[in-house]
Amino acid sequence: MQATGSLRLTSVSAEERNDLSLLLGKPFTGATVTVHLDALDTRLRASAAGLGLRDVLEELGRPLTDRRAVRAGIAARREHIWSSLASALDTSPLAGQEWAGQWYDLLRRTGVPRGVTPEAAVRTLQQAVQVLTVLLGPERGGTRGRGELAAMATGSAHGLDDGTWLARLVQRGIALAHSTEFPGDAAGRRALWRLVFVTPDEVSSTVLTYGLRPVGGGWREQALRQRADHHAEAHLTPRDLHDLHLRLPAGTVIHICENPRVVEAVADAACVRPLVCTSGSAATVVLTLLDALTTTGCHFAYHGDFDWPGIALANRIIRRYGAQPWRMTAEDYEHLAAHSQAAGIPQLQLDGRPITADWDAGLAPAMTALGVALHEEVTLDLLVDDLSGRA
Repeated sequence: MQATGSLRLTSVSAEERNDLSLLLGKPFTGATVTVHLDALDTRLRASAAGLGLRDVLEELGRPLTDRRAVRAGIAARREHIWSSLASALDTSPLAGQEWAGQWYDLLRRTGVPRGVTPEAAVRTLQQAVQVLTVLLGPERGGTRGRGELAAMATGSAHGLDDGTWLARLVQRGIALAHSTEFPGDAAGRRALWRLVFVTPDEVSSTVLTYGLRPVGGGWREQALRQRADHHAEAHLTPRDLHDLHLRLPAGTVIHICENPRVVEAVADAACVRPLVCTSGSAATVVLTLLDALTTTGCHFAYHGDFDWPGIALANRIIRRYGAQPWRMTAEDYEHLAAHSQAAGIPQLQLDGRPITADWDAGLAPAMTALGVALHEEVTLDLLVDDLSGRA
């Protein structure tokens, strides 16, 4: 490859000028030197080295990169991704459908996610066309499970799980085909799947409850009331919540806790007041239940851990549902800290960045001052008393 262009060198020393003069066969006198690369290449080939400029540089160091060729290669691979998708659409039963063209244009504008190789992109886009053909093509059938559909297209039952690029591609297509907005939450995405008779996984995640007594004659409502009568906890799935008529007497106060140990203690004590457990960070199924209870006119009281993640979760629940703090003030914290220390309970160090509690501006400073994290187990006796109706 013939070298072209020029190289401008500044602050060239006398020794360097002498070497350049000998190498290029012309005198250089100033501190700034312009080297024409074609001339340098010619001199090197005629020298004892017998090699051009590129070969000499690679002998002296690492291989050179042809940046123009690299850019051209990247552009070619990128174009191959979209030409491959266009070809897959043109040869599928989706060809000619208006939404399919909109889908292609949208995907081309948004591009391929960072970290996805061109080969993986081509494969995933073709899988998306395959799935959309099954769901929206002329041979569309009856109800399918999402895992079954994913296994058919990808070989894995998790290929269409929420958060995967393939799931987003397919959901974009479904939304365009049904002229609906792309949903921003898990409940909306499940509704989108149901538009094309795909049943998402609605049985593996659950929300832990106790003492719910919904009004109604359905077997699900009766089963919840029976479990409440027997002081037994209940695990509700999204599938249950979809079919359950959660109508409680207006004004019912639902207590919310963070730790399943509270539910266990409340059940053992045969408490009478209803309780919902977030089991940590309050997954979608938890919020779905609380949303449903809100529509029936229920009110909420929230208790969680006295640590920074616990305060963050409490803020989230209290803001969303207007819940009342339940034994979550600075005074409660200081009392519990003193009690646990007097009882010889090991003290947990409070780690992390302080978070202000929406309901009590003095709580974060009190926690910071004592530096002790208190989990709900420390408060069990008081919480049980509250839910027993004795307090």
